[in-house]
Amino acid sequence: MPDQEDGEISLSLKQKLRQGELVNVFAVSRLYHPNLIEVYGFHGGFDGFWIDAEHADFSTQDIEHAAAVGRSHSLDCFVRIPPDDYSLVTRCLESGATGVMAAQIQSAEHAEQFVQWSKFAPRGNRGLNAGCYDGRFGTVPVAQFCAEANERSFVAIQVETIGALQECEAIAAIEDVDLLFIGPSDLSQALGVTGDFLHPKCLEAVEKIAAACQKNNKALGAVTTNPEHAAMLRSHGCQMLSPTNDVRTFQAGVKAVAETFRDFF
Repeated sequence: MPDQEDGEISLSLKQKLRQGELVNVFAVSRLYHPNLIEVYGFHGGFDGFWIDAEHADFSTQDIEHAAAVGRSHSLDCFVRIPPDDYSLVTRCLESGATGVMAAQIQSAEHAEQFVQWSKFAPRGNRGLNAGCYDGRFGTVPVAQFCAEANERSFVAIQVETIGALQECEAIAAIEDVDLLFIGPSDLSQALGVTGDFLHPKCLEAVEKIAAACQKNNKALGAVTTNPEHAAMLRSHGCQMLSPTNDVRTFQAGVKAVAETFRDFF
């Protein structure tokens, strides 16, 4: 890893997870604005955020701005994307996000392809462009850039389909997969119990995924919706909790204002 430079985070999410730390992240999607990230940053308590480019349309410039604002508040970030566009993976990494997360993975083979898109040779086949943020805009020798980028980049695989659940142990065993991330909404849908995140089928799935992570020394992460659900995840060794996003935070704020001033509404 290169020495820390101005505007860089001191420890990345990947480094914190490797050290066994619990990390809290928020998501940005529908209500994204750079100032929104600053609001989270000023409040503190979060280690980073993820950009939901699966369900919302983020440009390369949006990701560049979000990552830069995050760095100014020591917030690391990664981008969730559909696993069907090689060029999108490298654009996210070139824009300053330190990681990518694949949504809707169907198998270990599918996950391996995503990892290869995320890494330079010899591990993968990411296209080489040193004139970007993670290449320090061409100021780092190419071979050094590739080696450092392969070590630095963070790769998460979502487990939210039946195929990924069935092959979660094989996915966790893949070299350079850093995190298995549970998407409880889609997973509950796939299991036929939509929205019931504490249903026995969902709890059994969490146990299976957690065991796969533990066996292969990989971190476990998840979206969580309430303290009971978060406590359940933590009891299974979950290291990354994502308890809110921009929409949920805004709705909670509106609700709090309406409650505070209820006598005047």
